[in-house]
Amino acid sequence: MKNRNRDPDCPVRTVLDRIGDKWAVLVITTLGEEGTMRFNHLYETIGDISQKMLTVTLKKLQEDGLVSRKMYQEIPPRVEYTLTDTGVTLVPLLNALAEWANANMKGIKKSRSVYAEVN
Repeated sequence: MKNRNRDPDCPVRTVLDRIGDKWAVLVITTLGEEGTMRFNHLYETIGDISQKMLTVTLKKLQEDGLVSRKMYQEIPPRVEYTLTDTGVTLVPLLNALAEWANANMKGIKKSRSVYAEVN
């Protein structure tokens, strides 16, 4: 873990850069809970994401091998997304982060309030 700030190929930086945004986390955790999903169902389940941002996020997660896309040659075309084996291993870690956030949010909000009053 030493010298992360000097290594542009640091695995921690590289992974956090990809999954560190809320959309990636929401896509991964949603697919982890729901299993295989079609685009529109994923879009409706997440709720406040734009279709463009969901498309971009899914492509990035596919690029990293965390999500797989399967297209069926039907009319109309059917496309399904699912977590890869690697993506599945990330779900418990993200769930642990969510549990930590829920357990500590009250204190974080209080600290923010105190900080805002002082600054």
